[in-house]
Amino acid sequence: MIIFLETLGCSRNQVDSEIMLGKLLAAGHSITDDPHLAQVIIVNTCGFISTASDEAVDVILEMAELKKTGICKRLIATGCLAQRYKDDKNLVSTLPEVDAFLGTAAIDRIVEAVENDNVRPLLFFPDPNKRPFQDLSEQRELTTNFLAYIKVSEGCNRKCTYCIIPQLRGSQRSRPLDDICKEAEKLVKKGVKEIILTAENTTDYGQDFQDETRLEHVLASLATTLEKEHAKANTWIRFLYTHPETLSAPIIKAVKNHKNICSYYDVPIQHAASTILKKMGRPYTREDLYVLFNTIRKIDPRAALRTTLIVGFPGESEDDFKLLLAFIKDIRFDHLGVFTYSDSDDLKSHLLKNHVPSNIAQKRHDLLMAAQAEISVSKNEKLVGKTFEVLIEENPEQGVYIGRTRFQAPEVDGVTFIYANGLEIGTFVKVIVTDAFEYDIAGEIA
Repeated sequence: MIIFLETLGCSRNQVDSEIMLGKLLAAGHSITDDPHLAQVIIVNTCGFISTASDEAVDVILEMAELKKTGICKRLIATGCLAQRYKDDKNLVSTLPEVDAFLGTAAIDRIVEAVENDNVRPLLFFPDPNKRPFQDLSEQRELTTNFLAYIKVSEGCNRKCTYCIIPQLRGSQRSRPLDDICKEAEKLVKKGVKEIILTAENTTDYGQDFQDETRLEHVLASLATTLEKEHAKANTWIRFLYTHPETLSAPIIKAVKNHKNICSYYDVPIQHAASTILKKMGRPYTREDLYVLFNTIRKIDPRAALRTTLIVGFPGESEDDFKLLLAFIKDIRFDHLGVFTYSDSDDLKSHLLKNHVPSNIAQKRHDLLMAAQAEISVSKNEKLVGKTFEVLIEENPEQGVYIGRTRFQAPEVDGVTFIYANGLEIGTFVKVIVTDAFEYDIAGEIA
C-alpha cells in the first residue's frame, strides 16, 4: 500500500509519526509525500486546544475528499484528538469518513489499522499509562534527515487546570538514560546534526525514578558521549519544554559546561501574575520567576530565553495583564509565543469564574506581541556584525538559504537567511550577520 501521513501538533507527535512510518515500511508498505498518490491516508492529530482540534478536523475532512476523487481507500485518525474524544458517542458519527481511530498509545497497531479493511471503523484506545517506550531495534523513519527529536519521557504528572495532556498521554514515565543515549548515537550515525530532547516537561525527567537520575545527568551523559565518540559529527543538543519548578541550577551548569549543548532555555511560564498562576495550577510565583531567569543569566550568560504565555485566562484582570506585560519587558525574552485561553468543558479551568471575553483576550495577545516585537528587533540589531554557526535547512530560491543558529529552535522561532550559493542542506556554516528584522536575521558566509 502507498501511504501518506500528515503530522499535526507538537514534536512528540512527530516522533510518534516517525515510529509509525518505520513500522509501515518494515511491513512492506511504501510512503509518499503527496496525498493524491496515497491509497491510505493517516492524520496524526493534535487535540490540545480548540484551535488545534478544529485544524485536525479540517485536515481530516480535506483528506476525506480524496476518498471521493482520488485513489485513497482508507483514512485513519491517530493521536490526541482521537484520544480526547474516545468516549464521545458521537465520535464515529461526526467523522464517518474515518475508517480507524487510534489513541495516543496505539501506534503499535498502525500496521493492523492500515491492513484490516474488514472492520469499519476500527477503534484502538489502549491505556496510555501502559504504553511501552519505543523499541530501538525497530526502524524509525525520520522526516528530516539532519534533525531529530528524542522523547525523554512520556506523559505528565502536573495538574495544570487548563491542560488535558495527562488524560491524553497518561502519567509521567521517564525513559532509561542509557536508552536515550543509545538512540542519540544511532541518530548521529545516520547523519543527524541536531538532537532535540522533548517531553511534556523535560526538566521533570526522573521525578518518577527511585534514584537521583535527572535531566542534568541525561544532558551530561549525552554531551560527553557525542564529544568523545562522535566529535567529528559536530552535533547540537537542544532541549525544549522545561518547567520553571524543575529547571534547576545543575541543569543550567550542565549546559554551560558542554559546548555541544545549545544555551537555549525554552521555559513556558504561562503567566507572571501570581494570582493567575495559582488558578492555573502552576506551583510558582512571579517572584520565583524573576529568581529563575536571573539565575539562568548569572550561571550561563550566553543563554537565549524563550517562553510561552496564555492571556485571557478566567479571572485575568487588567492589573494581572499589566503585571505580565511589565514582566516580559523586564526579562526581555529572545523569543516569545502567546496563546489566548482556549476553553472546553472537560477542563478544570472551565469551572472558574469571570471568563474573559474573546475580544479582550485578543487585544491583550496583540499588545504582548507588539511589545515582544520591539524587544526582538532591538536584540537582533545588536547581532549585526557578529558571526554565528548556522545549520542550513532550506534553499527556497537561487542565492538564498534558510538556517538556524543555536539560539533559534525549529518551527517556533525566527530564522537566519544566508545570501550564498553552493551550500549543502544539513551542514553547518559560519555566517556574519548583516541585517536584522523583527524576528529574523540575515547574513553572508563569514
